[in-house]
Amino acid sequence: MPDATGQGVLLWLAYDGTDFSGMAVQANARTVAGELTGAIRAMDPRASALRNVSRTDRGVHALCQVVSFDTLKDISSRGWVLGLTGHLPETIAVLRAAKAGFGFDPRGYVEHKTYRYRIFQSPVRDPFLDRTAWRIDQRLNHELIQAETECLLGTHDFAAFRGAQDQRCETTRTIHQAEWKRDLSDPRILWFEITGSGFLYHMVRIIVGTLLDVGRGRTNPGAVKTALASFQRNDLGMTAPPQGLFLTHVELTEPGHDAWPSVD
Repeated sequence: MPDATGQGVLLWLAYDGTDFSGMAVQANARTVAGELTGAIRAMDPRASALRNVSRTDRGVHALCQVVSFDTLKDISSRGWVLGLTGHLPETIAVLRAAKAGFGFDPRGYVEHKTYRYRIFQSPVRDPFLDRTAWRIDQRLNHELIQAETECLLGTHDFAAFRGAQDQRCETTRTIHQAEWKRDLSDPRILWFEITGSGFLYHMVRIIVGTLLDVGRGRTNPGAVKTALASFQRNDLGMTAPPQGLFLTHVELTEPGHDAWPSVD
């Protein structure tokens, strides 16, 4: 049973972000958090506001978003998964639930996050990829792209790699891994995967846009290194569009307990 002050609930989500104005609740806009809040309140009208680990943008997808909230209801993890599923649209899925302490905020327990970005190289569109990939038809210099990618690794001040709306003072982040992979099932598709301690607003999309601008001759080689030294956004390339971006993994140092389905 929860104690007198209630208990925290952790949820792992997946969603197609195409039809949402991002993760966070916004006035007069349909958001993932707004839909999820409505589903939670249908089960517990007194549940707290959501606490989520990543504010994905309009049109960005997630294979592993993590949120938490507090409740006075004594509902099992299985009950939350099955109950919320019945109140959510088909574009949002609750993958797993777990119990946590009251007030638990997963943002304080993030060890690292991983994003993937899908590039579709083709002169013609594919209706099955329009919502989940950025289509480009230019040839790419993969050697230049790889050289830029390697400059991202390590701990740097990424002040230049953020959107204008990001006003955080602390902009140092550690990038543990960044690499490009060809999709084995479809040679037209390239994946960019990046894992880091955290990311600034639009940071991954600015990185992808810059790497591809260098690879197709629109931005000078060495742009990443230059911007890391100058802290100037205009030393980088474009911001890649949102539809190719996926939040794929969030590693927590404290993942809760009594999870359903079990992760064993």
